[in-house]
Order: sequence, then structure tokens, then C-alpha cells
Amino acid sequence: MPANLVNLESVRKAYGERVLLDGVSLGVAAGERIGVVGPNGAGKTTLVSVLAGALPPDTGRVTHARGLAVGVLPQADLVAEGTVREAVVGDAAEHEWASDPRIRAVLDGLGLRGVGLDAPLARRSGGERRRVGLASVLVRDADLVVLDEPTNHLDVEAVAWLAEHLRARRSALVVVTHDRWFLDAVCERTWEVADGRVHAYEGGYAAYVLARAERERVAAATEERRRNLVRKELAWLRRGPQARTSKPKFRVEAANALITDVPPPRDRVELLRFAATRIGRTVYELHDVTLRLGDALVVDRLTWHVGPGDRIGLVGVNGAGKTSLLRLLTGELRPDSGKVVVGRTVRPAHLSQGVEELDPDERVLEAVEAVRRVVRIGKREFTASQVCEALGFGGDRQWTPVRDLSGGERRRLQIVRLLMSEPNVLLLDEPTNDLDIDTLTAVEDLLDGWPGTLLVVSHDRYFLERVTDQTVAVMGDGTLPMLPGGVEEYLERRRTAAVPAAAPRPPAGPRGGDAQRERQAKKELARLERQLERLQSRESELHEQLAAHATDHERLAELDRTLRDVRAERDRTEERWLELAETAD
Repeated sequence: MPANLVNLESVRKAYGERVLLDGVSLGVAAGERIGVVGPNGAGKTTLVSVLAGALPPDTGRVTHARGLAVGVLPQADLVAEGTVREAVVGDAAEHEWASDPRIRAVLDGLGLRGVGLDAPLARRSGGERRRVGLASVLVRDADLVVLDEPTNHLDVEAVAWLAEHLRARRSALVVVTHDRWFLDAVCERTWEVADGRVHAYEGGYAAYVLARAERERVAAATEERRRNLVRKELAWLRRGPQARTSKPKFRVEAANALITDVPPPRDRVELLRFAATRIGRTVYELHDVTLRLGDALVVDRLTWHVGPGDRIGLVGVNGAGKTSLLRLLTGELRPDSGKVVVGRTVRPAHLSQGVEELDPDERVLEAVEAVRRVVRIGKREFTASQVCEALGFGGDRQWTPVRDLSGGERRRLQIVRLLMSEPNVLLLDEPTNDLDIDTLTAVEDLLDGWPGTLLVVSHDRYFLERVTDQTVAVMGDGTLPMLPGGVEEYLERRRTAAVPAAAPRPPAGPRGGDAQRERQAKKELARLERQLERLQSRESELHEQLAAHATDHERLAELDRTLRDVRAERDRTEERWLELAETAD
């Protein structure tokens, strides 16, 4: 058992009458990777700040191992002084840091070479400064790395790189994040901060959800709304790709019993039928559309059809044009050439990345009722107060002035107002920003029963998988390919594009190299198996949709084309799997 690097003993921390940590005792051992979760404002940042020694406790004791080196990424943005180079490598000479493969890998993985190493930080965006701050932590040796929301402002490709980088490090890790895919990919333990306490669980996010459900069952929790959300989340995790459901190290039979009668998250066929009656056949049609923003080519002679009930996730690197594509659909941008057709019955609602449209003088419930007092979502009616309650504005919180809300709460309020407007098309641009995990599951729960067309731009892989049925990629070269394999296929395409086609293979090494290639082959096999599962699931969905649209010849032709693409992708994946299976054997 490795010795603890940090110990907290009976730690208490309060701000006025608000107690965030109350008698907390815990430790971090060498090499441990711990994810910290909990509602916004519960004390996650306070916990890791006390742990890192940046914030003293009111009472109790914090002990660090002698000579402990701690690397910290705080929640606040990096101070905008100096250049990117100075912030990351200090005053080191170029020949010193340029020869270090770890520094080069960090700069490339976080896309900082494109930002420019000599660029003044003052002229960089908040997201770019955030990446610079993360890089400055990762390039240095540390026994313990403490990261507060490191995936903010990272695209899916950079998040995947960061997960791989952190898994390869030997240092201990404590990370605050709402990114559930990242938690599963990186963490071996989970701490939940709530009501002044810290509950510890073995495993990543999937294991945490199962364990929390069991804890609530044992405690005979009676809060029906919260219990139902947990049951639905359990059902999703157990039916989803195996990558999210690695076997936890504790007893889960009782937790599994909670979901024996839970239906799938949504009835796709019924929602498609309902959406068609609300919207008609046409939602958005792009005919030979080209869109440029300055020198950047977003789409080039693109023909694309978005139909009623489609649930589409848009992925791509930062700056590829995902937000611009949404603005093209809403009419905020006009194409350089081609034609954008919008259905006559389309009532869109666009969730932008900002919160400027909220009136700071209004109270939460007033801001929602100004849109509508009662809304129908699927087959159910909800009052404005009920929707507020579902998304975390309960009781007196509904009478809080908007000016007093945190960034995450304002984001929640935006989503509530959007749903109250009863749109039949939702365009969501980074909807998960600043939302805690409980709020994310509540949003997903509401969207499950929402019968309309949904387009989502997000770096949150878990959210994309959870609420959408199709994934398309803004590749930055004018193309918009559909990805039957989801985000994993997108990352594979990006990796393939980054490797020159004629790159020579390194000469075969000794037996150690053979073992490494075998391990890589087995890892690739596991990835391909997960991709095959997704493709098979997508193929089944398309068969259901074909049956549901048997009288709609245009829709049938489109679904048939999509089905052929999925089958072709499955055949290619199976072929690759067979090739690798021989290597692994």
C-alpha cells in the first residue's frame, strides 16, 4: 500500500454561515487518480484548494509529505501577462525545452503551436489562456497534479489527448470535472462532495453512479425526482457501450435491481412520428452550399438534409466552424453560394455560448414565466415552476435575482427558457458549459421526451452519446461526413489524417517491441469491438425507422442511403478487426 502524499484530518471550511467542508478526513496516495464531483457550489474547488495547500482550513489539519511537488490548475483563468512561451517554459532557452519530447507533446496535444508561442497572453481568448495554464502544469514534474475543470474550452480531440496523457503519468491526480467520459477514462476513484461531506467510491463515473444508487437505497432515500433520475442514468450506463461500464469492485446486484423495469431512455420511433406531425417533412436543406469565414472554409458545396426528429451531434476542432454552421441554419449567416431551405413550420430555439440576453433585474421564475407559464414536453405538461425545479431551481431559489446567479445557474436558466418557448427545433451550442453532473442528467432526462429536431455542438462525449443518434464532423476542409462510429470514429479519422501516408515504419526491435505491438493490437481490438457495437445498434435503429416511414418515399430513400453507409463502415471495421485479431493472437 503506497504512502499518502497528502492527509486531511477533521478539516472544516466555511464562508460565513455556509459550511462547505465539515469534519472531512481523507488522503491521496502516490499514483492515485481521483475524480471530484458534486453540485455547483458544494465545495469541490474549496476541497482541492485546501488539499493543494492554496487555502488554509478553518479547523483541522492538512499534512503534505516532505518535499512534495504539487502542480495546480486553478479554476480561475491564467493572469494575462507575458507570452505563451514564458507562461509554459519560463525563461528556459529554446534548445533546452524544444529537445524535451514531453514539452513538445503537451504543446501539440493542446494545440498551442497554432496559437503562437510568442503571442502575448493579453491578446489570447479566455479558452486559449486556459490551455496555456494547463500546459504550464503538465510540462513540469510533480508528485501530485491538481486540476480544476481542465476540460473546459478543450475540443473532443484535446480531451482525448489529455486523458491519454494523464493515464501515462506516474504522478497522483486529483481532478474536478463534470465531464463524465473523462472521469471514466482517467479516474480510479471518485469523491462526491455534498452537504459538507466527501463520499468516496471505487471506480470512475459509471461505478460511482452504481455505488451512489446503492447508498441511497440503503439509506431509504425518498426524494422521488432524484431517485428516478438515478434509475434512468443506471439504465443508460448498463445498456451503453462496455467502455463506460467497467466492472466496479463492489457489490452492484441491488443497484441493478433498481433498473429491471426501466424502459430505454427514449422511444425513437414514437418521437420521430410525433416530430413529423409537428414539423412536417422539411426542417433544413442545404443545396450546394459554400460558407467561408475569412480564409477558413467551413463547408464547400455541401448538400445536407436535416429531417424531423433527427438528433445530430456536431464535432470538430475549435475554430472548425461548428458554431458558424448553426448560425447558417438560423439565418444569422448567409452562404457564399448555394441555397439554405428552412421548413415553413420550423420554430427554432438557439442556445448560444453567451448569457447576454438575460435581464439581471428579473427573478428566476419571472424570467421563465415571461416566456410561457405552461409547456408541453412530449405527452406531458409542465408549469414554469416545475421545469425550474427539474433543473435545480427549487423553492426559494426561484425568486433569486438573475444578477446573483452563478455562471452555471445562468446556463441552466437559459435552457429552461428555451424549453418553455416550445420550439420544434433545438440548436444547442456547448450546452454543458458550467453545468454540474446532476443538472446534466436532468437536462438529458427532459430531452429524452422532447419530440423535435435536435442539433448539438459539444465537446462532452458522454452528453453527445446520450442525447443524439447521429454524429457528423466539421472537418475544417469543407466536408461534413456522417460518422456511424461516433466520436471514436472522428478521432480515428483525425489520427489517420495526421500521419503521412508514406511514413516509413520503424525497424523491428527486439522481443520487447513485439510485446508492445501486441499490446497496441489488443487495445485497438477493444476499440474496434466497441465501434462494432455502436454500428450494429445504429443499423437496428435504421431498420426501425425504415419500418416507421414505409409510406414516405423520400425519407425511405434517405434512410436507405444511410443504412448502406453504416453497413459499409461495419464491413470495413470487421475487416480491420480480423486483421488485428491475428496479430493479438
